[in-house]
Formats: sequence, C-alpha cells, structure tokens
Amino acid sequence: MRIKNKLWFMLIVLFMFSCKEENKTTIKTEEVTFTKEGNLDIFKKESDSLAIRLDIEIAESDYETQTGLMYRNGMEKNQGMLFIFPDVAMHSFYMKNTAFALDIIFIDASLKIVSFQENTEPFNQDGLSSKVPVKYVLEVNAGLVQEWQLEIGDRIVFERD
Repeated sequence: MRIKNKLWFMLIVLFMFSCKEENKTTIKTEEVTFTKEGNLDIFKKESDSLAIRLDIEIAESDYETQTGLMYRNGMEKNQGMLFIFPDVAMHSFYMKNTAFALDIIFIDASLKIVSFQENTEPFNQDGLSSKVPVKYVLEVNAGLVQEWQLEIGDRIVFERD
C-alpha cells in the first residue's frame, strides 16, 4: 500500500510540474538620456582663466549616485555628470553597466580638483578611488582631462538651472 501511495504522489508531482506554464518576463529598457540640470565651469589654477564650460546633470540622491551614467550609450563633449555627496569622504566609483570610457574628476569641499581617474574601462567593476576625501565628483568623456589640460588645484564653479 505504501508503494502505491508513493507512486500516486510522484505522479501528481510530475503532473503538476509538466503542466506548469513557463512564466517568462521580458524586461524592456529604454536608453537613458542626458537631462541638463545646470552649468559647470572649470578654471585653471595658474591664470584663473576659464578652461571649459559644461552642461551638467546632477546626481545627489542615493539612487542617482548609485546609478550615475549606467545604461547610457554616451555623452556629448560639452556634457558631464556632477555627483554631490552629503559628506566629505573617500569615494570610490566603478564602471558596472557603463558602456563608454570616462574621466573621473574628484573635487574637494572647497571646489578644487584633488585627483583624477582617467580613461576608465567600460563595464569594469574594480573600484576607482578618490584617493583623498572629496565632496564632489565630475564624470566626463574619456580623454577630456588631457585635452583640457586639467591639473590638481584647478577649480570648479557650478549652478543649477
């Protein structure tokens, strides 16, 4: 009798799994596009002359700072993303789900550039540290730090739209 019950149980379980519909979910993702939220100027430390003016998107909520430029195909040369943190601390970034190379510019609370991570590798999940405590981080297309000849000590000024 026990064998017969076990056999019925196995048949019922087999029937349940064979009749189960596959539940496939398709996730559609739209490309995230740039939203201008302000302007940012970079001034050279030696001459106090304007090096570049950028349109910026601002990341300051937890979600915005964690997502950054993920899921995008690129930015224009005159665009950047400015991260504003509530604290001055060591901050580290990675390129997870970021499809294009960046220059990452680390900026202290007095708005001076204090370090760089240049030509980051797309999709790389290694941490890219600020090396010193910072309050702001600016991400721009790779190669622009060199092209604009930015240096430690150059400063930024930004305003929201």
